[in-house]
Amino acid sequence: LQFLYLFLQINLRLILVSGKTKEFLFSPNDSAADIAKHVYDNWPMDWEEEQVSSPNILRLIYQGRFLHGNVTLGALKLPFGKTTVMHLVARETLPEPNSQGQRNREKTRESNCCVIL
Repeated sequence: LQFLYLFLQINLRLILVSGKTKEFLFSPNDSAADIAKHVYDNWPMDWEEEQVSSPNILRLIYQGRFLHGNVTLGALKLPFGKTTVMHLVARETLPEPNSQGQRNREKTRESNCCVIL
């Protein structure tokens, strides 16, 4: 039964900005906020220099996107039995969804002119 429990876990390799990594096992029902709290409560000794003051500022980045606190690993359809890599950063706020894309579109509109001499 314990083997089955381990098999149904998701292995996350978390990478800090410094490049340090650590692997943790989580349930598919765990959310990004649950993961941040677990990592904060079990902060690795070799990450001491990167220690943060609160789990609320820990953010996960998966495939280039910040995960909002209520997103579960199961919702991301992460594979069991394989290691999934995510970045862990300390950041007070998350960017607004699509704000960067909107800004890029506006810049494109502004620069759609040329001068022919």
